Amino acid sequence: MTQNKYPPGWNEERVQSVIDYYENQTEDEAVAEAEAGFQNESVTLMEIPTELVPVVLELISKHSADNLTMDRSKTPNTSTDI
Repeated sequence: MTQNKYPPGWNEERVQSVIDYYENQTEDEAVAEAEAGFQNESVTLMEIPTELVPVVLELISKHSADNLTMDRSKTPNTSTDI
């Protein structure tokens, strides 16, 4: 039997919890959740050519890393920092 590999912070219980959530969600709840995603003004959904996806992912990763570095420089170094 093959052992499942989960991303950091995930386990079988967490995966099952997500499955249960979506399997028990009503159609109205699913529609409301999907519509809420389009109302988030801090993100933009857009189509990009497939060949540019790696470049865009790299830019997002760099942007996220830069923001993390800036955020950490504003907070004191404590034992709770990762």
